[in-house]
Amino acid sequence: MQRAPFKLRVITTGGTIDKTYFDKPGQYEVGEPQVIPLLIQAGVAFEHCVEEAFRLDSQQMKDAERTRLREHVEAAPETHIVITHGTDTMTQTAEALMGIPGKVIVLTGAMQPARFHTSDASFNLGCAIAAVQLASPGVYLAMNGYVFPGGAVRKNHAKGRFEWL
Repeated sequence: MQRAPFKLRVITTGGTIDKTYFDKPGQYEVGEPQVIPLLIQAGVAFEHCVEEAFRLDSQQMKDAERTRLREHVEAAPETHIVITHGTDTMTQTAEALMGIPGKVIVLTGAMQPARFHTSDASFNLGCAIAAVQLASPGVYLAMNGYVFPGGAVRKNHAKGRFEWL
């Protein structure tokens, strides 16, 4: 069976995945999107584009930013969307994106910045890319080796991972 060509749009919003830390403990800023170097390193063969929506720690994200993000997703010509996002409010954003017809939307992020060699960023991004190709239209989160439907997941801060509701 031959499949139609796959084209992916990645929308970046900031979060830990894009953070840059400085010499002072705990001091950081959200830097350049790290999805481009991750995709290059992985040697992906599918057509893709990367769009930066904003650079925020997800704790700074409000309803206005979620509305703007929804507008980005709705305006995208692609039906397959991966969104890199901070983990603290990823579940709220997933819920704000529900109900967009005809699109497969997968949010992902990292518990450690992509610039760290111990980061989970590349693993989570890979899971998100696989999920967006295989899932039915809807909203999902790809974290910690799971693909969760939006609205069925929570972040367990104590354990540092996502889990089913």
